[in-house]
Amino acid sequence: MHLERRAQPDRLLRWAAPFVAVAFTLLVAAALVAAAGAPVGRAYALLLEGGFGSRFAWTETLTRATPLILTGLAAAVAFRARLFNIGAEGQLYAGALAAVAVGGAHAGLGDGGGLPPALAFPLMMAAAAAAGAALLLGPALLKQRFGVDEVVTTLLLNFIVLLFVSMMLDGPMKDPAAMGWPQSVALREDLQLGRLVERSRLHTGLLWAIVLAAALALMLQRSTLGFAVRAVGANPRAAAFAGLPVARTTVWVALISGALAGLAGAIEVAGRASYLTLDMSPGYGYSGIVIAMLAALNPLGVVAAAVFVAGILVGADGMSRAVNVPTYIADVIVATALLSMLVASMAAHYRVVWRQPRAAGGAGHGH
Repeated sequence: MHLERRAQPDRLLRWAAPFVAVAFTLLVAAALVAAAGAPVGRAYALLLEGGFGSRFAWTETLTRATPLILTGLAAAVAFRARLFNIGAEGQLYAGALAAVAVGGAHAGLGDGGGLPPALAFPLMMAAAAAAGAALLLGPALLKQRFGVDEVVTTLLLNFIVLLFVSMMLDGPMKDPAAMGWPQSVALREDLQLGRLVERSRLHTGLLWAIVLAAALALMLQRSTLGFAVRAVGANPRAAAFAGLPVARTTVWVALISGALAGLAGAIEVAGRASYLTLDMSPGYGYSGIVIAMLAALNPLGVVAAAVFVAGILVGADGMSRAVNVPTYIADVIVATALLSMLVASMAAHYRVVWRQPRAAGGAGHGH
């Protein structure tokens, strides 16, 4: 038995891959819930109710989905060009740190002579995007110039950034009114995002995320850069032979991907927390990879995948309390969905071929 690459990817399997992956994931999770001694049907009903069953559930799910959309977009556009960005978590924190540095009261932008919001807010977002972009630009250039594996460099940069953020929150950016807790000062109130739904945490950052997803989809499908990204992702050597600027395209992809992850950090600070702490992200950068794969690297699909994953994470809390299933079941569901999606995608590009063993003294037979 061996794998043989298909001449053309199976379009039906490629479209069905996300649904097959989700169905298989739910079966695996059902087995785990049953093994824990909980009723599977009720557990899933509580999971759906907790994530999507009420106004409060929907607002919490969409609030959680907002940074996931942006980190999912960051992974999707990078993976499209075979730039495997595993550093969205660090880029998110870098963006959040830059946003607080520009928009916090300690930055000299406070009331009484500071920059007006019409100038301070774009400056804050631009700083966050630039911080995330710069963090991915280095690994992209190292890959282009010296062939350094970007998976390793972007992954290790996550830890470096978190240590740097920890130093800043315990040092020059620490809020003196936080009673010793390592957190930054809050953003100015006029730089914080407004609420989409009253008496909820859902903020206008969701609209930012959806607009950016639509803009990225349009760029990939209708622009010269988008064509270059798709060509480089399909076959870099063929793209170079055809005269496409592979190195320049990779640099642009790195800037876009890092900027999206940096904006995720800024929007999370400006929309939800208003200040930066080390536990601001429960792994949004890593979850973005799962979301990008579930969406088959489609920017619009990222929005739906992010809402699905966010609903699972939010609903798992209520399910855990009601039927005594560990909340880690949500992490298992997300991880299994990624693995299932990888296998389903591989089936669209490869097929299993069986070869009969060679007969003694004879030639081997066909498939």
